[in-house]
Order: sequence, then structure tokens, then C-alpha cells
Amino acid sequence: MSTTIWVDADSCPKPVRNYLVNYSQKLNLKIIFVANKNIPCENKHPLFSMIITDKENQAADNYIIEHVAEKDIVITRDIPLASLLVQKNIAVINDRGKRWTNENIRERKSERDFALNLSLLGLKTDGKNTYSKKEFSEFANCFDREIHRIIK
Repeated sequence: MSTTIWVDADSCPKPVRNYLVNYSQKLNLKIIFVANKNIPCENKHPLFSMIITDKENQAADNYIIEHVAEKDIVITRDIPLASLLVQKNIAVINDRGKRWTNENIRERKSERDFALNLSLLGLKTDGKNTYSKKEFSEFANCFDREIHRIIK
């Protein structure tokens, strides 16, 4: 069984997208981007594909859940999606270099729910929306460790 790299592409930063396509090409791994709209990617190869789902809520997440296999890896920052995948023993990391586990995902989900409640009350939260070189470096290191752990 071959490993496939799945990318929840809606919010995936461009540097991560390009890095993953190049990396998958070097290792001859299939890479599938899933989103409800076309997400541009500069580098493409025969093992690259872009799945465009319906625009309905959670369509891309549901597609990934239905098609991912045991030796695959998923890149997402979507906490509920990551939680479902971790429960299925799928390797999941976010684009900031965090590998999701049952333990840390519960904590992060609680933080997300708290921030959402503050937002619903009209209180601002730290809506950090930048992507730094340090975060990219942490992602690249985490991805390298995880993909080699999976394909060994």
C-alpha cells in the first residue's frame, strides 16, 4: 500500500502547498489537494491532483475522511477534521508543524471553542493570520519526520 499525502487545501499557505508538491515528487508519492474551489499550485506532476468538492459545508473534509487510508498523511489546520482522522489512526499535522494526537487535539479543541465563544460575545481574540518563515520551517521539519516514519 502506497502513502498518499492529503491536503485540506482551503487554508493551506502557498509555501506549504509548493513544498509538499516538490517533496511528493522527490519521493514519488501521490498528493491530493481537496477544497471547494480551485487552489492554485505552481508545481504540478503526474502524481498531483486537485479535487474540487461541492461548496456545501464540510464537503472537502468529508471527502478526505471517506478516501484517506491507514498509511496516508493529512495536512490540515481544521481541528474537528484532525480529531476525526486521529481517531482513525491517520497521521495528521497542521501547517505550523504540530503533529496532532488524541491528547493535544482535545486541548486545542477546547481553546478553539473558547475563542469562538468570545467571538460570539463580540470580544476580539488574537486572530493571528500571518505565516512566518519559522512556522514554515517547523512544518517542514515535522512533515519530514512524519513522512519518513510512515514510509519506512
